[in-house]
Amino acid sequence: MTLGGLFDLTENKARIEELEQIMTEPGFWDSQETAQKTINEVNGLKDLVHTFEQHEEDLENLEVSYELVKEENDEELREELESEVKELTGKLNAFELQMLLSEPYDKNNAILELHPGAGGTESQDWASMLLRMYNRWASDKGFKVETLDYLPGDEAGVKSVTLLIKGHNAYGYLKAEKGVHRLVRISPFDSSGRRHTSFVSCDVTPEFDNDVDIEVRTEDLKIDTYRSSGAGGQHVNTTDSAVRITHVPTNTVVTCQSERSQIKNREQAMKMLKAKLYQAEIEKQQQELNEIRGEQKEIGWGSQIRSYVFHPYSMVKDHRTNMEVGNVQGVMDGDLDPFIDAFLRSNL
Repeated sequence: MTLGGLFDLTENKARIEELEQIMTEPGFWDSQETAQKTINEVNGLKDLVHTFEQHEEDLENLEVSYELVKEENDEELREELESEVKELTGKLNAFELQMLLSEPYDKNNAILELHPGAGGTESQDWASMLLRMYNRWASDKGFKVETLDYLPGDEAGVKSVTLLIKGHNAYGYLKAEKGVHRLVRISPFDSSGRRHTSFVSCDVTPEFDNDVDIEVRTEDLKIDTYRSSGAGGQHVNTTDSAVRITHVPTNTVVTCQSERSQIKNREQAMKMLKAKLYQAEIEKQQQELNEIRGEQKEIGWGSQIRSYVFHPYSMVKDHRTNMEVGNVQGVMDGDLDPFIDAFLRSNL
């Protein structure tokens, strides 16, 4: 028995050889960004090949163990085999999920934004809880998180926050989180102990390289600078280094204050703007296609995707896939993989 299907071992090894040949050519480091992109692709492919070969070896070992269990009829060996099968099944499911991330920008870094809905402190506190959740998830994945923009709430929580989550397939995973997240709980801010419902929208776009072909005319931009006011007083500057760019025709607004340099913040803000404009164009095309097909599927930033219920019972339910998890605290601690897995598989 061998593994295969979604993963072509020969093709991936050939691609590694091709990229390694490029890395030996003169002028490879002329463009630091292009060189780093090539290195990242090589490293990512090598990890996949190594993981695939390790799984094949594990599978062969299990087949040997299975034959031994049949011959010996030993209960302890059988239990050990069942445990190993369960462990390998989990690893194979995770590997298969990686293979599903094959759309053009799935491998890119992700730009994730959280925006509380109406409700003031309630919704802003909910946004801070989601911020912690995504930070924990990214940390568990070994991804690096940078805070590009942060606006604290008046009393608690955050009014808005933008994260850059760096890692292979970051966007591919996190695109499953785009939409409105709903919280039902007994409010800690309500002295009467009443139940409250809060909403936060999560926007996710891929981070693009500078060479992405999206036309943005200078005359369509309104650029403002202001003083940074980072999370918890971090990165506070005495100069107007923070940048806000408004794309006037579409009223698309992006902000960045993560760097002390206004030039670097402007460069990052332009990347964010291109990502948003690209995403909007893709959604427009998809909506037109659905209208032609007569589909009534709702598409847009405002789609409610998931409910987190703290009271009167504990449950997190994804409304797109009907995936339910009873361990609310586990989800809030970053265990999002069951929802991401279900979403990606539902789109096959």
